[in-house]
Amino acid sequence: MTFTSFSFDRRIVDGIKACNYETPTPIQTQAIPQVLAGHDVMGLAQTGTGKTAAFALPILQRLLGSRPTQNAPSVLILAPTRELALQINDNFKALGKRTGMTSSVVIGGVGMNPQIKAFSRSRIIVACPGRLVRLINRGAVRLNAISTLVLDEADRMLDMGFMPDIKRIIAQLPKERQNLLFSATMPSDIRKLADKILVNPKTVQVARIAPVESVSHKFYKTQTDKKVGLLEKLLAKSEHESVLIFTRTKHKAKNLSRKLSNSGYDSTFLQGNMSQSQRQRALNGFRDGTFNIMVATDIAARGIDCDRITHVINFDMPDTVETYTHRIGRTGRAGRTGNAVSLVSRDDKMHISSVERVMRIKMEQCTLEGFEQTDEAPRQKHAARPQASEKRRFNSNSNSNSKSNSRKRRPSRRRRAAA
Repeated sequence: MTFTSFSFDRRIVDGIKACNYETPTPIQTQAIPQVLAGHDVMGLAQTGTGKTAAFALPILQRLLGSRPTQNAPSVLILAPTRELALQINDNFKALGKRTGMTSSVVIGGVGMNPQIKAFSRSRIIVACPGRLVRLINRGAVRLNAISTLVLDEADRMLDMGFMPDIKRIIAQLPKERQNLLFSATMPSDIRKLADKILVNPKTVQVARIAPVESVSHKFYKTQTDKKVGLLEKLLAKSEHESVLIFTRTKHKAKNLSRKLSNSGYDSTFLQGNMSQSQRQRALNGFRDGTFNIMVATDIAARGIDCDRITHVINFDMPDTVETYTHRIGRTGRAGRTGNAVSLVSRDDKMHISSVERVMRIKMEQCTLEGFEQTDEAPRQKHAARPQASEKRRFNSNSNSNSKSNSRKRRPSRRRRAAA
């Protein structure tokens, strides 16, 4: 099957060729006809499967065949982070370059006035929920002409505490509209939202938690205090193009990147406390090769789209299998091979077991002399085993996780504003 099967307008076909798209991915093959037909769509697909084009291409086609509402956008796309919003907007601009369709981003970290003006000039708005709600509360924008709503990475927006903002935004939209919801997982809160906003939806799905065949999975058992040294040894001995390293905290991302820079590596970092201009400089430098190493947190890493990433390294293991799949989805893209490497301390043993069980893979255990995990755990004065509630956090079954998720403390306003 090729993109010619969808009978796109020649101007969109030019955009497809300019982006070097040749064969539709499974999610595109399933979703594009349903969106073109005007159906509501529930899309279940993990990152790196081509889902942005799966909704961008048919949306552009439908806009070409509709009459624009004067001084108001027709399409609203909600994304969890600034990086993802910018990436989606870039995709719309590239695919619709010859269509004359205008698109703008509405995100935090930059001035509001240009974003307010964009609502009277753009057919397509790509927004982070937190910033859009601020504009709504100020009475600065109206959403009464939206004919298509897209919720991208809905599960991540739930994790970041955006559900109240999403409901607030939906309340401002016309009741008659097309709704598209894309998510890698389907916890109960997302299912309830889907049931509420989607009308007779068509479900399209590709493997939700499946290993990318072109990516190898390895882990090194080591001590926490040996991780930096082990990481530098691995970087020195591996043939890599671009490396994306994940840490659990913003402070650690910044400090680890600086340590690598002091060791002679071209390293940058990405985390939620950075201004938008700082984020963009780091991303641009990583994409163009100025930096071949980026250290990032999960909250800031959504939307990192770089085909040159050969290695994803989990300096800290993620809390869930879903997050693991999102992280490693940054490598092995566009038909390339990739490497997923995890530095595993003693407390991470159950994380590895869960990844292997859910993804049905066997991760290769590796060792490097001088950095092995000692046989006896370090003695601590008040050492204690992880609580059962902590073990339950790394539960791969999203449905069984839903009740505990709903009880979690809602992220602070500062954390949501960082998106």
